Amino acid sequence: MRPDASGSARRGGTPLSRRAVLAAGTAAAALAPVPASAAPGGRAKLRTGFERLEGDGYALLDGERVGVVTNPTGVTRDVRHIVDVMHTDARVNVIAVFGPEHGFRGTAQAGGSEGRYDDPATGLPVFDTYQKSGQPLADVFTASGVDTVVFDIQDVGARFYTYIWTLYDCMEAAQLAGKRFVVLDRPNPVTGRDALGPVLHKEFATFVGRQPVSQAHGMTVAELARLFNKEFLTTPVKLDTVLMSGWKRSDFYDASGLPWVPPSPNMPTPDTALVYSGSCLFEGTNLSEGRGTTRPFELLGAEGVDGRWAAAAERLGLPGVHFREAYFAPTFSKFQGKTIGGVQIHVHDRAAFDPVRTGIALLVTAKQVWSGFAWRSDNWIDKLTGSTLVRTKIDAGATADEVVAAWQDELQAFRQMRKEYLVYK
Repeated sequence: MRPDASGSARRGGTPLSRRAVLAAGTAAAALAPVPASAAPGGRAKLRTGFERLEGDGYALLDGERVGVVTNPTGVTRDVRHIVDVMHTDARVNVIAVFGPEHGFRGTAQAGGSEGRYDDPATGLPVFDTYQKSGQPLADVFTASGVDTVVFDIQDVGARFYTYIWTLYDCMEAAQLAGKRFVVLDRPNPVTGRDALGPVLHKEFATFVGRQPVSQAHGMTVAELARLFNKEFLTTPVKLDTVLMSGWKRSDFYDASGLPWVPPSPNMPTPDTALVYSGSCLFEGTNLSEGRGTTRPFELLGAEGVDGRWAAAAERLGLPGVHFREAYFAPTFSKFQGKTIGGVQIHVHDRAAFDPVRTGIALLVTAKQVWSGFAWRSDNWIDKLTGSTLVRTKIDAGATADEVVAAWQDELQAFRQMRKEYLVYK
């Protein structure tokens, strides 16, 4: 079947059931969001991809053995996990789960996974996808016995957040294994208004960026899946996307009415996601990015940093944000157990705030006011930003505005490509 289309009532030469024919129509309908019932105040109530799939009786998955790529964020609005819901519903046949970084149930910290085990709650086999791609991951899908792989994970809108590359790797592996792929959409918590930041250069491709995408992509996972399938996969996978209804590109997460489940241990709130696509760049330095505190990525600092940093950043007059001199003692990660100085990022106007420009400005001012500033020895900053541009410009004494100006041509090219795949208006 052609991705996202319903031009045939046969798959693989086998006649389809009546429900499967209806499912094909569902996939075609998913090309555009449908009206949603009104919520209090006249606002259309958001329905996630899973809510629309369940509301249609899982017609899109009729007669198929299903595996689900998910983590703790794959929940209903009453915080039941979708795997638990589907496992007890006779209308759908879930036979496997695939866990990404941090794991299906979320028991692993950054850079870890849960491995292969049987889920105690459902008895389903859980397969580990972390650090697997290409044929090895295709072999996992084949061994699981599934016909269709379903993806449902909450993203945070940044290129270097690894779940979108789990999506990419799983799409590629599903194609290699001859499996169909279904993406259940969820909101981009920091809106889908625009793409921001530098675009990855292919020679810097890693698990924090496989393909030329801007640092803040401004897309949902379903939109990204469509872009990946047409622009980056050598051979497209059989793709269906189940879109949301009731979501607008200008919506921040609190407009969704959905509960926030931390997608990873250091992403505790939507406020974290708001700053993350800029402040995560401090992972590429010898300063703390706030891991081990209650406000990761909002608190930044190091030993020897004082109030001059916050003052220098505040003098820039960046839109939508203020900077407060702050002192904190991380309980793990960099500077564990030591009281260090730095800044806290306070966003007062989300619509005006530019997280990537802010992150660059903080790098520039940190280097100006603190003599101990250094990049990580492995040049991790180049992997995060997608090229040597940011590091070399800052080392050469460029201002934040000069650094931002240097990536505009590549960013405009990505924005132009991105337009074709924006299905929410």
